[in-house]
Amino acid sequence: MSIFSPRLGIDLGTANTLVFVPNKGIVLNEPSVVAISIVDRKVLAVGNEAKEMIGRTPDGIIAYRPMKDGVIADYRVTEAMLRYFIDQALGKFNFFKPDVMVSVPASITSTERRAVIEAALRAGAKNAYVVKEPILAAIGAGIPIQEAKGHMVVDIGGGTTDVAVISLGGIVSSTSVKCAGNKLDVAIADYVKKTFNLAIGDHMAEIIKITIGSAIPLDQELSMMVKGRDYITGLPRSTEIKTNEIVKAITLPLRDMIKAIKDVLQETPPELAADIIDQGIIMTGGSSMLRNLPELVYRRTGVKARLADDALLCVVKGTGTVLDHLESYKKTIIAKR
Repeated sequence: MSIFSPRLGIDLGTANTLVFVPNKGIVLNEPSVVAISIVDRKVLAVGNEAKEMIGRTPDGIIAYRPMKDGVIADYRVTEAMLRYFIDQALGKFNFFKPDVMVSVPASITSTERRAVIEAALRAGAKNAYVVKEPILAAIGAGIPIQEAKGHMVVDIGGGTTDVAVISLGGIVSSTSVKCAGNKLDVAIADYVKKTFNLAIGDHMAEIIKITIGSAIPLDQELSMMVKGRDYITGLPRSTEIKTNEIVKAITLPLRDMIKAIKDVLQETPPELAADIIDQGIIMTGGSSMLRNLPELVYRRTGVKARLADDALLCVVKGTGTVLDHLESYKKTIIAKR
């Protein structure tokens, strides 16, 4: 690392991308969405501006997410998106290429990892490093990962749920399932379609999840009006929906997430399992903020679970910490020039 090159930590997520600059903190938090004109393949908008366009574009424009299930699905567009985010974070008058650290899912293949590194380098990074998400999430949640104790982290984002047991700075056992926030949104949209004959978009489904969703049934239900298009008449209409209906709608994807946690617990060496019972499970990532999700994890596994502070920001804060103390985290970093 040179003295002059600025440093950036990037949490490159399926749903949102966050950028961290040491001494400044989180400088950017925008949706991982790009709008492209179909005719000349030009990038028209990135981030918040592009997300506004989802489901609202005329024929010649498409708005979509170049990251799928935590990995790069469209290489060229991801590169354009990264370049935009790097430029935004550093400002116009920056002449030095940055050292960039990017988070990747724990189950990433070497090919997928190379794609992330190449995309970062081509988007203008001088050096690119990748670190696995559960490790960054643990560091960002303030867990002392270097000690000889077992800590379990469940990081639930938009595309993937990463579960890992960490000890002595490394991952002892882990799994990653392609079932997270987006799958919850899809399940809600399907439920509304089947139950109310109403077509709603992903954005509406996400709003329902955040506003009234819960992982376990509530005695005092919340409710909201849902607007969409009637499948039968084709006309717009609205209907009321309650929390416990959403609980029913998202049972299956939640079951997959719980199964991932159980799988990792079953693979964990007994000494570390004892630590995990003492420490509990730490939950990070935006989708872990679903109402009562820690309680559901506790009911299904018998291990106490708690939501980390600033759950959404743990991974990107972790990149910041690692950037500040590169020497001490050497083992966890995979670097490429």
